[in-house]
Amino acid sequence: MHILNSHQEDLLKHERQLLSDLRVALVQFGAADADERTLAESIQQLDELFLLVVVGEFNAGKSAFINALLGQKLLKEGVTPTTTQINILRFGQEQERIVVNESQHVLTLPVDWLAEISIVDTPGTNAIIRAHEAITSQFVPRSDLVLFITSADRPFTESERLFLERIRDWGKKVVIVINKIDILQSEEDLQQVQTFVAENARQLLGITPEIFPVSARQALRAKQGEPALWNESRFEALETFIRDTLDEKGRLKLKFLNPLGVGMHLTENYLGVIRSRLDLLQVDTDTLADVDAQMGLYSEDMQRDFKFRLSDMENILYEMEQRGQDYFDETFRLARVFDLLSKERIRTEFEQRVIGDVPQRIEHKVTELIDWLVDSDLRQWKAVNDHLAERRKAHQERIVGDTGPGSFRYDRERLIEAVGREAQRVVETYDRDFEAQSIAESAQAAVAASAALEVGAVGLGTLVTILATTAAADVTGILLASVVAALGLIVIPARKRMAKAELRDKIAALREQLIHTLQTQFEKEIERSMSNINEAIAPYTRFVRAEKGKLLETQTGLEHIQGQLNNLKGSIEELD
Repeated sequence: MHILNSHQEDLLKHERQLLSDLRVALVQFGAADADERTLAESIQQLDELFLLVVVGEFNAGKSAFINALLGQKLLKEGVTPTTTQINILRFGQEQERIVVNESQHVLTLPVDWLAEISIVDTPGTNAIIRAHEAITSQFVPRSDLVLFITSADRPFTESERLFLERIRDWGKKVVIVINKIDILQSEEDLQQVQTFVAENARQLLGITPEIFPVSARQALRAKQGEPALWNESRFEALETFIRDTLDEKGRLKLKFLNPLGVGMHLTENYLGVIRSRLDLLQVDTDTLADVDAQMGLYSEDMQRDFKFRLSDMENILYEMEQRGQDYFDETFRLARVFDLLSKERIRTEFEQRVIGDVPQRIEHKVTELIDWLVDSDLRQWKAVNDHLAERRKAHQERIVGDTGPGSFRYDRERLIEAVGREAQRVVETYDRDFEAQSIAESAQAAVAASAALEVGAVGLGTLVTILATTAAADVTGILLASVVAALGLIVIPARKRMAKAELRDKIAALREQLIHTLQTQFEKEIERSMSNINEAIAPYTRFVRAEKGKLLETQTGLEHIQGQLNNLKGSIEELD
């Protein structure tokens, strides 16, 4: 016999598919094991009997209530905890207890009332063994209807209030039963208790649930041969409500809506987790953007300052060239014709008057450049370290636990700490002298290589001296082209023009060679500095980008599922 029509069957299939899709999404996201189990059980619930869950404190009379509901004294009653595990009461031809595990038993009973409805009897919310409360909390999400039993002599206790909050979070349909009304002295007392429970329930749940005051003890006695107590027990109104609520149509809606409610609750919960993580990652993204901006400004500042410092060196070489021009104007005169015949004398004078202290000044400027580069590198590391230190402090002050389950928070904390430690280590162990010496040697080697010279143990100043002297020798060499030429009034001016042009070309070549070599080398050093910092924060950067992409993808998927769940809920609520 088919219980569902084609439309209902389609809705059921659609719900199963949506919840299965949600389960896959949560597994991929790394949801908590408890939530994955809850969702799996809710999916299974679509094919299970209707579950009526009875909860409350151990002395509220839950067992007595269930006995009255079934019309037989099947469960043990007492003033101390008698239920130490979840008992599922199902229909069976024989009375039998099946131990599913330490915390869950199944009782089969030959009671017609259980033919289509299973009752779940739970440990008290105030049980001495606190594990019972946790077991109950895990089982309640599987329920279709919750009967919350409170006692007329101790209505709405603190443990009941806390427990009801957890039920509220799952969006369960709750009916409150005030038991033991037979101990009250008057109708006025009962009205006071009922008003108290109604007000507290409304404050806690946001709505006023159905409330039924009953005497389970009188109801059971009425069913077992004392019918005069039936009206006093007020049990009929509750049974009528349960029967009307759990008729075929109502039961079917609840059957569909409760697993759907679990799915909607989990979807909203994990969308909240994702939003929380995205908010956290946005701060990380801003942090990395600040670091990138710092690095960009650092690069711009370094390039600008570097050009100024190079221009100082260029000016030194321009000054040398101008002195050379002046020297040749003064030297290439007929009055000094015999001096011009001495190449060694001219070369010595050229070195003294033209080259002079140029090598030392160049080397001094390069040393200043190296010191500036090393200090700038260290300052940048300190800036990045300070920025990350502020981020770590802000993270430590953030409320722990708002990022949900999984390894996200751990991985993120570990990366922030690791990057921060690396930056701190560099700052603390930065060897300024070693860095300066290393850069100086690199610059020296680059200049020597560009001039095809053996660097050996000589310094940069000596290399510049060799290059300048070589240029001087090339220039002064043109003076010995002809001894006779020294006697001609026309030849000397021609030789002077040639020497000045040669000098201009040689120094221009020297300037271009030296400046280009130093510029290339120092740009490499600046790039290396930036690369080291970027490499240090790269794991953090990759994590933020990867997590943000994954979270946005998961968020889109969950929002799509959420929309379909809401549409499905509307279709189910319209069932006739």
